[in-house]
Amino acid sequence: MTSTADHPNDLRASARTALSCLDLTSLNELDTEADIARLCARAQGPFGPVAAVCVWPRLAAFARAQLPAHIAVAAVANFPHGDADLQSAVRDTHAIVQSGAQEVDVVLPYKALMAGDAHAVAHLLQAVRKACPGLLLKVILETGELKSEACIAQAAQLSLDAGADFLKTSTGKTSVNATAEAASTMLAAIAANPHAQRIGFKASGGIRTVADAAVYMNLCSALLGPQALTPARFRIGASSVLNDIEAILEGHSANAPAPAGSY
Repeated sequence: MTSTADHPNDLRASARTALSCLDLTSLNELDTEADIARLCARAQGPFGPVAAVCVWPRLAAFARAQLPAHIAVAAVANFPHGDADLQSAVRDTHAIVQSGAQEVDVVLPYKALMAGDAHAVAHLLQAVRKACPGLLLKVILETGELKSEACIAQAAQLSLDAGADFLKTSTGKTSVNATAEAASTMLAAIAANPHAQRIGFKASGGIRTVADAAVYMNLCSALLGPQALTPARFRIGASSVLNDIEAILEGHSANAPAPAGSY
């Protein structure tokens, strides 16, 4: 597969796409309102806005107040542990709804799935979907823990059956995060869905540069069509990648390391 980042002009085009599809993320345990204020300021940078910011539920209302309406707020539920505690996941979801956020990123109970309890997975996802009507629901599969193609495909199908709007790779909190192999399996599940044209894909965890992001852009374009490379159908969950995006659009590249605990 030829990368969109093989040539300077392609790299700049990839940077512009990455920016418009970026969920600028801060999910450090000790995040404060001051941290999120800085995040929201960065989300409105000199080269244009990101798609959304992604934060803890406790900071979602604050983030919403810092941002113009055209930048969405996403917050995480059942995160990052991915337990099968339905009441806890629904409680997180209700808090997100009440905050005024537009998007819920929920962790699929991947440990239950690995133990063979697909019913618990389906039940939790259906309850979360019911708890956030009208909000965009992204289901985090935690593919680095599921590992096998068959398990990832099953998680993807359970998520789609429960009404997920997006399939997302990872929390960014495990040793293995987004991979091209897992992304291909997830995108194939979306492509095979009768409602594929309205379902999106989000790559998250370990994406540090525009070149990293371009891997997933290429896969999404190949499997869902180039028309899917919009914020409505494609997202990148990251924090440090914005440094590279801005450096490229300024005419140079300087990849800064991500802060500990970030995407």
